[in-house]
Amino acid sequence: MIYLIGQLLEGGYRAWSFLRLLDYLSVRAIGAAMTALILVLIVMPRFIWFLHRRGLVDHTRETGVPSAFDKAGTPAMGGVVMVGAVLAACLVWCDPTNRFVWAVVAAMIWFALIGLSDDVAKWREQSGNRGMSEARKLVLQGLFAALFVAFLASPYSPLPAREAGTLYVPFVKHAIVSSVWVYLPVVFLFVVLVGNAVNITDGLDGLAIVPSAFAVATLGFFAWIMGNAIWSRYLFFPLFPHVGELVVFCAAFVGAAIGFLWFNAYPAQVFMGDAGSLAIGGCLAALSVLVKQEALFLILGGLFIAEAATSQVQDKIGIKWLGRRLFYRAPLHHQLQHTGLAETKVVIRLWIVALILALVSIATVKLR
Repeated sequence: MIYLIGQLLEGGYRAWSFLRLLDYLSVRAIGAAMTALILVLIVMPRFIWFLHRRGLVDHTRETGVPSAFDKAGTPAMGGVVMVGAVLAACLVWCDPTNRFVWAVVAAMIWFALIGLSDDVAKWREQSGNRGMSEARKLVLQGLFAALFVAFLASPYSPLPAREAGTLYVPFVKHAIVSSVWVYLPVVFLFVVLVGNAVNITDGLDGLAIVPSAFAVATLGFFAWIMGNAIWSRYLFFPLFPHVGELVVFCAAFVGAAIGFLWFNAYPAQVFMGDAGSLAIGGCLAALSVLVKQEALFLILGGLFIAEAATSQVQDKIGIKWLGRRLFYRAPLHHQLQHTGLAETKVVIRLWIVALILALVSIATVKLR
């Protein structure tokens, strides 16, 4: 909104010449981050009060960790405020004609609505185990993934036609796959799997939000490189016109994440719920695909992958197939708690791991 107003007024009167600053991604990124941060800080206390009043609180699942029961009664669904703040910041600061931004926003909203439906179902059943069925969630996520794939293959895709079926891997300058028929099924699976990874990680106060901010900021850095003709040529990245606008979205996300952490740090005043964790997963999946860093997510999202892998191995292979546990606890953060580490130490150490993975991911820009 502000971007378009600036475009309209900039050349009209000399007094409005300062609006040329809105042409700079850095200015609008800072504005988006501050807008999202301030919105979360203002709205969240009132939303927490509303959740308490309505009884929309967390119903703890059985994890085998005694401290988990201390969190029962904490308001859930805080992710609604975070998603709303990101959306509001994008409406104010992003170019509303940019299809890269709205593809990511669509992923965020779709996955947030799935998560919100799950949160409401858990509240109605008064149980953390009786939300939306796993099969139904997968169908709805798969539906978005199919629509997203169709969008990328259509003439309306923001990606250049020559990049429609390309897959890049870290440390290699050129695409290793250039076939739409191979690439698009990979994207379908990637969106569904990554969309759920953050949801599994969200189990301790502050654990999911900080690594998510690291990952989104890193993907924003790649978007800036690939949208800049000089840097993309120098670093041997494909040039995607207008993809740099994702920097503004990523900045809005980081601002909202910092605001959410204010209330979600130990001891948490509010949880993000599935509305937040699934929305973040959808954002990460869409961002990774749009900046062609799906394979890089194996490094950048290593923490989320480890959390999801330990959970699925425990449930699907260990308990259902073999009839026994393969880990003392799952996912990974509960396993670490089982060894005797305090919750805050587990969270901070996993933050450090996520930061290291983000820095390694950034290093791949030159190590190619």
